[in-house]
Order: sequence, then C-alpha cells, then structure tokens
Amino acid sequence: MHPTRRQLLGSGLGGVVAAGIGLPAAADPGVEGLVRSRIRAPRFRDVWFPITRYGATPEDATAGIADAVAACHRDGGGHVVVPAGVWETGAINLLSRVDLHLEEGATLRFSTDPAAYLPVVRTRWQGVEVYNYSPLIRAEGQTDIGITGKGVLDGAGDNEHWWYLIGSGQYGWHTGLPNQRADWAELERMNNEQVPVDQRVFGDGHYLRPSFVQPFRCTNVLIEGVTIKDSPMWTIHPLECRNVTVQGVTVDNLGPNGDGCDPESCTDVLIRGCTFRTHDDCIAIKSGRDADGRRLGLPSRGIVVEDCTFVSGGAAVAVGSEMSGGVEDVYVRRLHAPADPAAEEAYLQWLLCVKSTSTRGGYVHNVDVRDVESRAWMYRPLEITFSYQGGGDQSLYPDVRDIRFDRVRVARAERAYRIVGAETQHIRSVVVSNSRFDQVAAEAVVQYADDVTVRNVLISGS
Repeated sequence: MHPTRRQLLGSGLGGVVAAGIGLPAAADPGVEGLVRSRIRAPRFRDVWFPITRYGATPEDATAGIADAVAACHRDGGGHVVVPAGVWETGAINLLSRVDLHLEEGATLRFSTDPAAYLPVVRTRWQGVEVYNYSPLIRAEGQTDIGITGKGVLDGAGDNEHWWYLIGSGQYGWHTGLPNQRADWAELERMNNEQVPVDQRVFGDGHYLRPSFVQPFRCTNVLIEGVTIKDSPMWTIHPLECRNVTVQGVTVDNLGPNGDGCDPESCTDVLIRGCTFRTHDDCIAIKSGRDADGRRLGLPSRGIVVEDCTFVSGGAAVAVGSEMSGGVEDVYVRRLHAPADPAAEEAYLQWLLCVKSTSTRGGYVHNVDVRDVESRAWMYRPLEITFSYQGGGDQSLYPDVRDIRFDRVRVARAERAYRIVGAETQHIRSVVVSNSRFDQVAAEAVVQYADDVTVRNVLISGS
C-alpha cells in the first residue's frame, strides 16, 4: 500500500508539528561525551585467590568464598577464582578491590532457602527503602568491585522456588501457599506514611523476594562476561552507585519482576554489549518510588546503553515506573531485537517506555535513542505514559521533556508510538525522526503533549 501523509508524519493529533516548525533542541553531544569520559571500569591486581584454597567444596562453597574474599581484600585486592564445576552457595558479600571471577565452565548455584540470605540488610524493594533479605550477591559502601568471567550465576528461581511468591498461578502459586501481597501492601503503606526506615523490617517470616546482584552505595563497579539466570526478582540492581560498567553479560530470567538490569539512583552507568531474555523489562532506569524517592532526591543520571541485544521482555529500555527521584541524561545507541527462532512469537512490548503515575512526581529529562532495529513483534516501540498500572488518583505527575527517538526500524507493531501526558501536566519536547515502522495495526497517539515533532517517518499499515 502507499502511505498517506498522515502515515508519513504519524498521528495528526494535537501537539504534533512537521519538521522545521518549533523543533525541540537536539541532543548536546558535549553532555554525552562528558558522561562517557567519567565511566572507567576498575582494574584489579594480578593476584589470584582460588576458593578451593579456602575450603570451598561443590556441596557448600559459602564459607570458602567468604574467606577468599576477605583474604583478597586484606592482601590489597585481586581476583577470587571460582573454578569449573557447580558450586552451591548462599549469600556472597564483596569487599573493596575484589573481583569475583568465574572461570569458563563454573556455575555458582545459589540456595533457595530464604535463611541463607539473613540477617536482613538495608535495601530497596520496588523502589521503597526496607530491611529485607540480602541480595544473593551484595556489596555495601565498597570501592572497586567486580564480577567477571565466562561462568554462570544461577539464582535457581522457578515455579517451586521464589517465583510463586508473587501470588500468580502462572508462576506456580496456588491456594495454601504464601505470597508477597500482604507484605507489599504493608511496605507501600509505610512508604506513603513515611514510617522510619528502621521500622520497616521484613525478611524472616515475610515474602519479599531478593534481587540477585546488588552493589549498594558502591563506587567503580564492573560486571562483565558472566551469564546470570533465574533470579528470584530483579537480576542486576546497582543502587545508589557511581561509575558502573555492565558489559558482555547475558541475562536469562523469565520469572516475575525478572528485570535484567535496573540501575536505581545511580550516576554514570554503561550497559554495553549485553543480551537480555526476560519476561519483564530488560533494562529499567529507576530512582525510588513515590514519597521515598522524593524524600531521598537521588536521581539516576548519565546512563549509556549501547550495542545490546533483546530477545524478549517488556521494554528494551524503560524509565520508571519508580522514578520519583528523577532521571536525566540517558543515551541509548545501536540496539538490536531479532526475531527469536526458538520462540513461536518473539516479542518486546516497547523499545523505550517512559512510565509513571500520578503518585510519582519527579522528572525525566533528556533521553536520546538512536540506531535501533527490531524484527520482533512490538506493542508500542515508543510510549510515554502517566497512567501506568492505572495511574493512581493523585496529581503528582512528573515533568517529562526532551525525548528523542531517531533512526529506528521496527518490523511489526500494534502502533508506532503513544505519547499521553495529563491535562494538568503536559509532556514537552519530543522528536520522532528518520524512522520506519512496518506492519502497524493502529494509528499513533499524541495527547496532552507540546512540541512533538515527527520528521521523515514512515508508518505502514499491516
């Protein structure tokens, strides 16, 4: 079919302008360059600490790993080595100047016993501060830490362990089993009422699943080369960190809330050359939820995502929905979403989804996406929404502006883009340019948005 003018420009709804009229500002290459110049992966001494030297056995490597980490740290740093084989372990705590290195053929298989992740530690659960089970691998307040190698980190999550706690039959829950619903409702109440964090103690006897890898308040973090699978919940969750590099990592996690990589309230993060196969968002940039996020006021800023492959998931890159502390200066480059030959219908829901609600507040400024190709089926390649999961009944909408979507090719989608703000809080300054959307079923939507530019865009019907 021959595209109409509307299909060439996108939706004719209010707020959309043709090229050259009221163009939003282009990305400032100086800001991106400055962000990139600050991101440097840590280096480690060429000294090796095999876990077998410290008593680790395949049946129980927990104490041996802890002793190897402590010795490496005391000696001035280096690499704690996990040899080939399957090693059963509980929680791992990393210390400064230590790289946990998994040799090819090595698998760290983590316990499914919640007691292995006690005592509780300070963390965030879906953007809310809490004392809860320790993440499976954790570091707090450390400098120069790494997780590297060609091995596998296996969280052992499945419908019989961890996942069923979401309370859904899809993940093995049935009447008589515990679930997280009451705990999550109570934690949300504590957030809304700003109950002091030291009174928000969960863990033993509760059902809030831990994240897999969480550096907390750390500086100079490297996660490289490993495969991470079957997390209880979020997979890689840097929290309040600075200078984080995640590269060459494969995430395979089809569990509930099984996000791939969620930098939260972090500054200067590079996610490069990774492959994601998830059921939830592949990458989600966050900064706290509702009252907690606004109280802490710790944004995520200076985030670079490049040369990644997305096999399945919610969003390739999401901003939110827990973004109450603000998000700014996000640069997304050269993404690829192939059709998965192993799946009957490979899919992503979004390439970029900026999602929020009327309870969040905060802001999202300067998100720049370019050079993306998707052959997978897609729901809406670009979506900006203030009504995520219903949207809520308050009026604390975020300030969202300066979003750019350039040189994007999508094979199949429900609609090319949906940009919908609120009557009292418009989205501002969005550009969709030099892009092509093939086999699109419905028209693009723009509402409550100002200065939306659609330039050199082809949208074809199915």
